[in-house]
Amino acid sequence: MKEAPRWKRASGWIDMRGRREGGLAFLLMRLTGIGLVIYLFLHLYVLRLLAQGPEAWDAFIAMAKSPLFLALDILLIMGILYHGLNGVRVTMLGLGIGVPYQARLFWGVVALTLLMTVIAGYAIFTIAG
Repeated sequence: MKEAPRWKRASGWIDMRGRREGGLAFLLMRLTGIGLVIYLFLHLYVLRLLAQGPEAWDAFIAMAKSPLFLALDILLIMGILYHGLNGVRVTMLGLGIGVPYQARLFWGVVALTLLMTVIAGYAIFTIAG
């Protein structure tokens, strides 16, 4: 049997056809995990500005208060919330708690993530704006 090309195997990683809530939860968990690792490296890169003195740090802080950066902060908060809450859901399912309700638990995680993201976004733009 001939093996599928690499790009077709890789596209199966995000292909949602024929999958249900569990597949979507898994895809979002992957994406948020990758996003959080990228953020970690960016965060460490930005922290090097502390070694460059107060002027460099103050310039970054001024840029970080821009609406674009605040929106990215909200996206970060959404990723952290989803990844953490879905991790709790996956742990519960792994322990056999709530297995018959896993789809409802997933939509509960999504709803709670969106609600908490909206609250955080309001707080961020109220405080920074």
